[in-house]
Amino acid sequence: MSQTWNQHVVKKENKALVLETIQEKAPISRASIAQVTGLNKGTVSSLVSELIDEKLINESGTGESSGGRRPVMLLLNERAGYTISVDLGVKSILGVLTDLRGNIINEKRIRFQNDNVDEVLHLLYTLISELKLNAPTSEYGIVGIGVGVPGVVTTEGEILLAPNLGWKKVPLRKMLAEHYQVPITVENEANAGAYGEKVYGVGQFSTELVYASVSVGIGVGLILDGKLYKGLRGFSGELGHMTIEKDGVDCRCGNKGCWELYASEKALIEQAEKKGYKAASVEHIVEAANNGESKAIKLLEQLGDYLGVGITNIIHIFNPEQVVVGNTLQLAENYIMPAIERRIEKNAIGFNKNDVQLNVAKLKKHSTVMGMAAFNIEKFFKSSENEIMPN
Repeated sequence: MSQTWNQHVVKKENKALVLETIQEKAPISRASIAQVTGLNKGTVSSLVSELIDEKLINESGTGESSGGRRPVMLLLNERAGYTISVDLGVKSILGVLTDLRGNIINEKRIRFQNDNVDEVLHLLYTLISELKLNAPTSEYGIVGIGVGVPGVVTTEGEILLAPNLGWKKVPLRKMLAEHYQVPITVENEANAGAYGEKVYGVGQFSTELVYASVSVGIGVGLILDGKLYKGLRGFSGELGHMTIEKDGVDCRCGNKGCWELYASEKALIEQAEKKGYKAASVEHIVEAANNGESKAIKLLEQLGDYLGVGITNIIHIFNPEQVVVGNTLQLAENYIMPAIERRIEKNAIGFNKNDVQLNVAKLKKHSTVMGMAAFNIEKFFKSSENEIMPN
């Protein structure tokens, strides 16, 4: 007898629930799945059989008996497929190959000086193709490619504006889809960083999280009510371009006095060079500070103070339970984090500052790529509900 549409929908939802339960609680038995989900044992057994046939889960050993036969335990088949996730930065591209559990299997970084679109895209294709070529053989192959970019990304995956790359209207998702013929996700790198810290990092227990990605520029990712907040068309989080100096210097975005002009890696380097540091880098300045150079310490503390100004504004607007600082400038956490805390203590309204927890990103350089991996993996498992079969 053929299923009705409603029966089909219910089955899909139940199957997704069983798979999600195995992902979260493995190793787990069929009986425990029934207990956790509230589904009857016959339904669970049938859906588990389908998931085994689809190579998404494995049986593995036996668990402890509660009086009868020892139960067969179920595990996610994390090597059923792989994802490629990329952090497209202003001066480098970091790519990782992950399994379906988010474990990093391989990674590669390419550095560049010329931010010409065609040249950078050539390097991007080279990196992705190398990771793809080195992926182990699996039932589903590469299940998705995700790229985090430092700019405004539409819900269609077009880079509308990436000021620090000098890019406008680059249809990146369409280009990658045509090239690789697999599901593609393109997202703002700070959104991806926020999601990476939420799924795999320091924010796993927060439902209201703000992630500040501080590198050449500043981007902000928002987890509100446990979900990534993207705004009407995906443009939320461009808080690096909020004005903190009303008659400040010109920004490449077209605004004046933007936060990132005073609190980013680029701002730090510019101030360092004015103070006599030649060919300065964050690493160079942090090393000087660690050696007790007061000039370097003051530069980092001033940067932290400006970061604190913007973060205080963010705290007042969103009332988050956690603010996470990530990307390049977390290298200077010993200097910038106390300065941020002092500015928050000085400027934030009491009932707001008492609620918030301030942390450095746990995933460090991997926050964005792990967020993209999480997007890829979730998209694949959603597609598996539509009865995708292995190769």
